[in-house]
Amino acid sequence: MSITLFEPLTIRSVTFRNRIAVSPMCQYSSIDGFANDWHLVHLGSRAVGGAGLVMMEATAVSPEGRITPDDMGIWKDEHITFLQRITSFISAHGAVPGVQLAHAGRKASHASPWKGNKPLQDDTAWQTLAPSALKYKDTDPDSRVMSISDIQQLTRDFEAAAKRALAAGFRVIEIHAAHGYLLNEFLSPLSNNRTDDYGGSFENRIRILVEICEAVRTAMPADLPLFVRISATDWVDGGWTIEDSVQLAGVLKRHGVDLIDTSSGGNSPLQKIPVAPMYQTPFAERIKKETGILTGAVGLITTPAEANDIIAANKADMVLLAREFLRDPYFPLHAAKALGYDVNWPDQYTRAKK
Repeated sequence: MSITLFEPLTIRSVTFRNRIAVSPMCQYSSIDGFANDWHLVHLGSRAVGGAGLVMMEATAVSPEGRITPDDMGIWKDEHITFLQRITSFISAHGAVPGVQLAHAGRKASHASPWKGNKPLQDDTAWQTLAPSALKYKDTDPDSRVMSISDIQQLTRDFEAAAKRALAAGFRVIEIHAAHGYLLNEFLSPLSNNRTDDYGGSFENRIRILVEICEAVRTAMPADLPLFVRISATDWVDGGWTIEDSVQLAGVLKRHGVDLIDTSSGGNSPLQKIPVAPMYQTPFAERIKKETGILTGAVGLITTPAEANDIIAANKADMVLLAREFLRDPYFPLHAAKALGYDVNWPDQYTRAKK
């Protein structure tokens, strides 16, 4: 019998009530990295709407790791208190709270999308960091090439952020190594031309991610899940490939990673992406089948049938929805009805269930 979208999934000690996750989505609505009522309502409504996992957006492990000045942060203890309010609400409504820890690397120090999405030019700008002196776009400012000391500090920042995330009540931690941000920049030969232990060979380019996974895994209780989001391919000749991703997933599995959240692209403006419904799902399927690690499928999954088919065909273990959750915070409740499953609704909403 095939597994369905609404069958619970247990990873370590955490049980998700279904296979539907809210993908991390930047809200660009923070001041000094603090969460606020917008995040409570945004994330809380998706928990009320029936998601199994509600993932906080890319959350910077240091101030310079933010994409924009409006990004969420978890680089100081003062961030914890309001996050506890959010995780408590999510948990109270049957979902599992998760957080994506991130550093934007050379793509940091930009204005938010609705403020122009350009590199900051005034006194609000900060020095960006990167593995190499290679720009994402020619118009971007120069990044400072990270020293070994910087890399060691980055690992400490991720570890400290993970400890704060646990104190805040998150029960899943995801490391962001996709979309052209710092860890993805180390992985890809398009953005990493280092000649030391963190560049050159495949083993050297993945070293920083492995070290961070080890540090975060050590900081976590053994019974909580660790995810990693990757870009399965750069979609550029000579760049990172799905074959690299399969090899990386096998390594990460041995270092305590439980699920590969499988996205793609974002590391080069030269990328050519054949966008179509579920276009990234084959990457999740291949990684799952060739390594045995759990995977999450993400990317233009918009209908209940698509989501259910991914799980039923064993192409992935979880589906992560982003834009569809922006359109419909109650997608899981509506999907259950469309697919013929009887799921619990919040008591306050049961009058509208039929």
